[in-house]
Amino acid sequence: MSMISVVSMVFLSWLVVPAAEPMAELAGQTAAPRLVSASWLADHLNDPDLVLLHVGSARDYAAHIPGARLATLGDLSVSDSSPDGLNLQMLPADQLEARLEALGISDSSRIVVYPASNAIQSSTRVLLTLDYAGLGERASLLDGGLTGWTAAGRPTSDQAPPARQGSLAPLVIQPLVVDSAFVRAHLGQAGFSIVDARTSAFFEGASTGGGEARPHKTGHIEGAVSVPYNEITNGASQYKAVAELRALFDAAGVKPGDTVVAYCHIGQQATATIFGARLLGHPVLLYDGSFEEWSRLPNAPVAVGKGK
Repeated sequence: MSMISVVSMVFLSWLVVPAAEPMAELAGQTAAPRLVSASWLADHLNDPDLVLLHVGSARDYAAHIPGARLATLGDLSVSDSSPDGLNLQMLPADQLEARLEALGISDSSRIVVYPASNAIQSSTRVLLTLDYAGLGERASLLDGGLTGWTAAGRPTSDQAPPARQGSLAPLVIQPLVVDSAFVRAHLGQAGFSIVDARTSAFFEGASTGGGEARPHKTGHIEGAVSVPYNEITNGASQYKAVAELRALFDAAGVKPGDTVVAYCHIGQQATATIFGARLLGHPVLLYDGSFEEWSRLPNAPVAVGKGK
């Protein structure tokens, strides 16, 4: 096993919260649960240290959970539109720290993230970014998102909360992100599963990703397995039960305890599948360059069909 493999598994072990009680604060634990319910959030909405992030756009922010602050993917990532550039990459630590502080996040903050729509992958991308920044033990996802909140008859607001500048100690970046060399080195290696989180049509080759100017190759990373991001929720941005999630990963060939190395088109959908893997107790890593980068690499193996 390579040195990065060992480091990743050591540092990522604390990121996994037991799946048996995902909806409740667990007595005696300092880490926040991965998921919180609308009832939990309603009870804690006025907590002074709560930072609630509405992940969406200025347009859908017109109706948000009271007290929520707008966070866009552009706020917390960097994209390069040049011919060789990649979309939706992690920010350098100093820039990321400044962006998080601008959202009101401090060292004492309890952070809850929710999606504005049923696009769960946007909010899980922000949550993974918080993990990457070393803040994951104090961050949770609102199960059901804004859709579930409003379906329960809970109120929304069109008023932004007063601006609040946070204060963070220098970030301790966590080894959550890997590159193409890591993926190549771990294809077929025992204890690692390279997981494609795109929908089945892209994995099997019925559809091809990318745009007209920069199309991706057709198919998937040879040796990867398919756990589509759109199959891990039950609508309204609510995650499936643990038993259902386990069945999905088992069917794909992901073994208990495997480190899940997930990718998608540009590193967004993969975070939703990563979140599901973590609910099952898997160590997780993100290939942030994803298929956008893999498609451009010389001699990077690509296959079509259902895979193994």
